[in-house]
Amino acid sequence: MQTPVSMVMGIVFAPLGLVLVFTAAITPQWREGQVQVHVGAAGIGALGGGLGAGRAGIAGEGLLLLRSDGLWESCLQVALSEVKQCWPVSGAYERDRRVRAAQGLVLASLFLCGAGIVLASVGVRCWTDLPLRGIAAAAGGLLVALAGLLSLAALGLYTHNLPALGNEEPAVSGGVASSSVQRASSAQQLPRLWLRPAGSLYFGWVGGWVQVLGGAALMLSFKRPHCPSCPKQRPPVDNTETYEVAC
Repeated sequence: MQTPVSMVMGIVFAPLGLVLVFTAAITPQWREGQVQVHVGAAGIGALGGGLGAGRAGIAGEGLLLLRSDGLWESCLQVALSEVKQCWPVSGAYERDRRVRAAQGLVLASLFLCGAGIVLASVGVRCWTDLPLRGIAAAAGGLLVALAGLLSLAALGLYTHNLPALGNEEPAVSGGVASSSVQRASSAQQLPRLWLRPAGSLYFGWVGGWVQVLGGAALMLSFKRPHCPSCPKQRPPVDNTETYEVAC
């Protein structure tokens, strides 16, 4: 079987991109930050979901906390220790429309890439003499390239709005309620947590571009591959003998 180089490149890049995007989707390192706190366990709980009330004395001495957020999970860890807690995303971060949009785009990307790989494998593999084998490979490449674009769109949306995701505070009506909330927040005010892009984003960016390249390579292989083992139709043989008669 003689498979074009573009098909080989596409069928290798497409699963690789799928693995990278899937790894980025399930890991909670889309953004991360660290902050030095000198508060009790209640303050730590307000910052990231709580690490346990039994650590109030340790927290009073000052802790360096590492916070990371993903699409479906957030984590909080004490630096230079094994103390770590993860929980499903919740609150304003979970309700943020941009986070929900990124989740939907990534899920659609994974589904399209998987379907494209299955469809492209029918065209790349020379099982039988299918007349539309090249079309199947090109259609699979189109789905893989579209999946890569969806991944890049989700990553671009998340990266562009990274510091502001989940930071919208609900409006409080009434002057008395507003003043009481301000007093409570000032009493338990926490240090500013500066967030930056983390490792999962880089996995996603690489995976998205690999998907686009793999899909483009498959689309370039629209021409039907040559398969010597496949049966070929031969023109009918004319058994009529022709004789040249000289008069």
